[in-house]
Amino acid sequence: LHSTARFLKKTGTEHWWWERQSKDPFVKATKRQHYRCRSAFKLLEIDDKLRILRPGLSVLDCGAAPGAWSQVAVERVNALGTDPAVPAGFVLGVDLQRISPLEGAVFLSETDVADPSTLRRIQSLLPAEKVDVILSDMAPNATGIKELDHQKLINLCLGLLNLSQSILKPKGTMLCKFWDGRESSLLQNRLKEQFQDVRTIKPQASRKDSAESYYLARLYKGK
Repeated sequence: LHSTARFLKKTGTEHWWWERQSKDPFVKATKRQHYRCRSAFKLLEIDDKLRILRPGLSVLDCGAAPGAWSQVAVERVNALGTDPAVPAGFVLGVDLQRISPLEGAVFLSETDVADPSTLRRIQSLLPAEKVDVILSDMAPNATGIKELDHQKLINLCLGLLNLSQSILKPKGTMLCKFWDGRESSLLQNRLKEQFQDVRTIKPQASRKDSAESYYLARLYKGK
């Protein structure tokens, strides 16, 4: 009986997931436009509105797997030099997971961006040891405990903020995902200390039932 109940529960969950996927316009667009996952459209929407990625910029994509945000960044900063009329940019992606190769991007797979030794590896690969934009769609492995997962993600973002002091150019930009909770204001205030302009964004491609939003911090005050 218990085995049957577990089977029915799993089957019901899978049915709901497949039904949601089949109706999701961003899933369909992902296949049509050959992006690696639907999260590409979150970054596309943000960039279309706020122009954070421009030809010639260097980008660090944290939590890059499977590579959809890096795909967008390669296109937007002209990393392949496809348009000879504008400068060519640079994209570096880092993730604990393996990332399949992507033309126009450099990946550090199975690498912890929070590890102190990773900073030296990142700097050695960057054209000028610093970047114009830090992107983060990182998320911790979910425990199912909402407040704990929220805290873990806030800590990841705070770690990136510390990293930015070493590798982000003055007037640079940081875009990071967070899950809403009691520590969100702490992260927001820390960002405001380091950046002149900080705003909260909830892209249409973020599911309505998701607690995720993004902080966009612009005009980094660092040296």
